[in-house]
Amino acid sequence: QVQLVESGGGLVQAGGSLRLSCAASGSIFRINRMAWYRQPPGKQRELVAHITSDGNTNYADSVKGRFTISRDDAKNTVYLQMNSLKPEDTAVYYCNARRTSGINYSTYWGQGTQVTVSS
Repeated sequence: QVQLVESGGGLVQAGGSLRLSCAASGSIFRINRMAWYRQPPGKQRELVAHITSDGNTNYADSVKGRFTISRDDAKNTVYLQMNSLKPEDTAVYYCNARRTSGINYSTYWGQGTQVTVSS
């Protein structure tokens, strides 16, 4: 099993910055994708950004140029640097890890951290 612990959420003014962290522990071998999702109030959960074991990243169009996903050398911590925050970025942000082996995969979720952006 993989445990994900998120930190760094909070209240920030529009235009400000925030950095989220997600520390993974447990059976962390062969995690090949880590991602950040978010769920705004009244909306479905959506993918914000992901990073794969070979270093590929992608971002939702709404955050391109503002958010950056990264991970440490051990690949057991993932970060989301959020700049130029907007009120529409307000959401619960969830860390996600995926382990893929052949045709099988497992996913793990953090409990979420609240990000609130005021105008």
